[in-house]
Amino acid sequence: MRRSITPIARRRRIEAETAPPLPRTAVSGTLLAAVAPDSRKYALPSGSRGASLTAMAHPAPAASRCTSEEFFELVARGVLAPDDRVELLEGVIVAMAPQNPRHATGVHMVHDAVSRAVGTRALVRQQFPLIAGLLSVPEPDVAVVPGSVSDYLDRHPTTALLVVEVADSSIVQDRLTKTAIYAAAGVPEYWVVDLVGDRVEVHRSPIPAERRYAETSVALRGGRLDLVALPGASVAVDDLLPSRER
Repeated sequence: MRRSITPIARRRRIEAETAPPLPRTAVSGTLLAAVAPDSRKYALPSGSRGASLTAMAHPAPAASRCTSEEFFELVARGVLAPDDRVELLEGVIVAMAPQNPRHATGVHMVHDAVSRAVGTRALVRQQFPLIAGLLSVPEPDVAVVPGSVSDYLDRHPTTALLVVEVADSSIVQDRLTKTAIYAAAGVPEYWVVDLVGDRVEVHRSPIPAERRYAETSVALRGGRLDLVALPGASVAVDDLLPSRER
């Protein structure tokens, strides 16, 4: 759904267009903004979504990457609004694609199913920031984090027991970029709910130093998935997948 441009958004766009250009790097496409190490603001043009996927395979030079701290400074300055649909991946601020109805339904289903399984043993968050290291602040579709709501009044979680991404057009980024990010952060279990393939890809046993998971499997309809970090908690695969498209 397209949003009308508010006066504040229009002002931020004007500021971005008049800001000093960032030296050209391998990163381009859906970037909205980045900050250099000296915290001066630079603007980058928006573009095609596919370019961001290429960028993740060829990260920007370290000197031009945005840290998680600088990312939140952009929000504090008003350069980014709290409700802007962006996330920080490997030091790059990337715009998230608008949600279609099937994706939104999948997110609701995953949140409901995981919440029932987890109960009060942990907190289930939906599309909120997770600080996954110095250079990444993704907003996973669903994340199970330790503690309760009150534990995150003044900070975002820096770890998770389970992360789930619902994927359709974002499948490449969810499989490659985010798998590496979550493995490096030591997230013990990462699920990719593949709406196109009608299955769930399961990644377990992270090896943070190698930015990968040692175990990868596929769960199909009719099966169940146990949450490795919460013994006794399990979810039916059918409860994670919307009905097949007619």
